[in-house]
Amino acid sequence: MNQELFESVDKYISDLFGYEDEVLKGAIKSMEEANIPAISVSANQGKFLQLIARMNGAKRILELGTLGGYSTIWLGRALPYDGYLLTLELEQAHADVALQNIIKAGLDEVIEIKVGPALELLPQLVAGGEEPFDFIFIDADKQPYAEYFEWALKLSKPGTVIIADNVIREGLVLDDNCTDERVIGVKRFNKALAENKRVSATIFQTIGTKEHDGMAIAVVNS
Repeated sequence: MNQELFESVDKYISDLFGYEDEVLKGAIKSMEEANIPAISVSANQGKFLQLIARMNGAKRILELGTLGGYSTIWLGRALPYDGYLLTLELEQAHADVALQNIIKAGLDEVIEIKVGPALELLPQLVAGGEEPFDFIFIDADKQPYAEYFEWALKLSKPGTVIIADNVIREGLVLDDNCTDERVIGVKRFNKALAENKRVSATIFQTIGTKEHDGMAIAVVNS
């Protein structure tokens, strides 16, 4: 593969369609300054998520993995004025940075951050009778992706779109001898997704500034 070519094409697409305004650029800069890992979605991926949420007419969005709020802002901008986005983040320090970026984006009225382990917060949402979400984006630690997916289904309704990032891991999902827990986690998720009859789903490869990976996309069946 020619990584330089892929990155150049990614930039070409971003220049045309994935414009980052000062808020989005500032979010990236704030993460660098706070030493938050540079693992946010790319601009093209952010625009893709935003478009899918808009196409789905999403009024309620759930995000697993806030980081510095970069993807959160892309998704928040897909919401109508009376929409709601709940984002779950493990690290308080990351959530603090994300909140400032969300405020700068003028989205603090429609976005809420909950801090803690997602596998603790998700059951609380279900037990508390949280309304179903229209769009769910999973981009957190990879080992429990299958469990995240099961909880996402409990917070879904027919027509809900569920997208999970980083499910190809530079092709390592093909290596049966790989001992990387992240790879093992997404392989378990991919298998569970393929076998689940409640959704219609597929995976598409992504190649660009984020190198070789993939996103899973599912729609909850009626």
